[in-house]
Amino acid sequence: MKSNVEGGPSLANQAARGVFVTMSGQALRIAVQVLSVAILARLLSPEDYGLLAMVAAVIGVADIFRDFGLSTAAIQAKTLSRSQRNNLFWINSSIGFLLSILVWISAPLIAALFHQPSLVPIAQSLAWTFLLNGMATQYRVDLNRNLRFTRLATADVVAPLVALGPAAGLAAAGAGYWALVAQQLVQYAVMLVIVVAGSGWLPGKYSRATSMDGMLRFGWNIVATQLIGYASNNADSVVIGLRFGAGPLGEYNRAFQLLMSPLNQVRSPVTRIAIPILAKLRDDEARYSAFLLRGQSALGHSLGFVLGAGAGACVPLTAVFLGTGEWSGVAPILSLLAIAGIFQVLAFVGYWVYVTRGLTRNLVQYTIVSSVIRVLFILLGSQWGVIGVAAGYAVAPALTWPLSFWWLSRCTPLPVRRLYGGAFRIVFMSAAALGTSWGVSTALAHVPAVVALLSAVSAALIVCAALALVVPPIRRDALEILDVARRMLRPARSRHAQRGPSASTAASSTDQKDPL
Repeated sequence: MKSNVEGGPSLANQAARGVFVTMSGQALRIAVQVLSVAILARLLSPEDYGLLAMVAAVIGVADIFRDFGLSTAAIQAKTLSRSQRNNLFWINSSIGFLLSILVWISAPLIAALFHQPSLVPIAQSLAWTFLLNGMATQYRVDLNRNLRFTRLATADVVAPLVALGPAAGLAAAGAGYWALVAQQLVQYAVMLVIVVAGSGWLPGKYSRATSMDGMLRFGWNIVATQLIGYASNNADSVVIGLRFGAGPLGEYNRAFQLLMSPLNQVRSPVTRIAIPILAKLRDDEARYSAFLLRGQSALGHSLGFVLGAGAGACVPLTAVFLGTGEWSGVAPILSLLAIAGIFQVLAFVGYWVYVTRGLTRNLVQYTIVSSVIRVLFILLGSQWGVIGVAAGYAVAPALTWPLSFWWLSRCTPLPVRRLYGGAFRIVFMSAAALGTSWGVSTALAHVPAVVALLSAVSAALIVCAALALVVPPIRRDALEILDVARRMLRPARSRHAQRGPSASTAASSTDQKDPL
């Protein structure tokens, strides 16, 4: 039996099982996305994709309002009554419906903005995804609160897989961009059906007697935070586009997408697991801190190694994924953005604390300060071109992640010293991976890029493993990460090893009951 400080075996296994299931589902989802691109790209033109991207770029802001932060408010709530759940369903569905109408009405304006009349029917069709998403929001919350990660992962994989069928059929029949529109609508409709069936509840009528003020205030602060973050996160692209034109922006965008998309695909599902777990532990300071520190270590060291090795081996990495020639200028940008990603990971656990402790007003304040710092450094760096913008983007989180922990410590009890210690160990190991991969890739500059990349990553892995063996604090971090991995793999083995009524009962209990 684990000690209470470690969080207990039941909850630790639930969290590890959630990570295993969610990350496995994420890997399958990425595979479906790659398959979709491989099939549809051979049947559709770049213009078809471009038209859909134009609409998505404009209506993307509306998706922040569609959720209104209420999914996060419900997940982190200590208790959630049936009437509150019903009210949240109708609120999210109503917001989704209003946004659908708004986008439908605004479709001619979107078409006028890009001088593309064909965007009108596309925008009006995609407008209904807001209603479908709004209706699905609280069903996904219900699955998340009850730690039913298998059902969530199933929805995330099956929905795009089913949608690929009609999209490919329409594309083969010459429907053009309508194949992509149909793919989006079918995907969100199938998603709604799966989460409704998986949750097993239907909403009752709206209850005016149930107060929703607290959750609406919480949600509004989340919306404000996301809007501020949306603006600051796009400041680099806006500055590059305005000052340097489409070509340099294209290089920067490719580097950003090559790095940040996989990073976000890891951080988002981990956060989906961490928030409900930490929300259940908020009243037990020792267990809360233990899970927070373990989450920082597991997320920070794993992503820090990948980003550090990628930053050092940026030249062969760019050559392998983007080719040489016109894309050669992406390498230094990629390296700087990878460094930025390392520091962003350090601050990300702070977001878990803001949300699970209900400190959304403080989160808005911190987001404003960090966003101002980011924009200022991007503007300052732009004096030296696109590389300067990337450098400014990297310097900003290096300055603000220590500020995040200090800011939090003023609002709530927090193991600040241990968080700083864990963060510095992550930075040290990331730097070791960066330096090793840079040295090896530089020495192998004249061999094929794929050989140089694999050699650089392998050398970085060997050096980091050696450091984990000889440095006691890092060795403890490594043992904790191995323990998480062991717990992740245990459920998969147990399902094959266990037999009989007791195993069946345990599996049912794990899926349906609160682990605490």
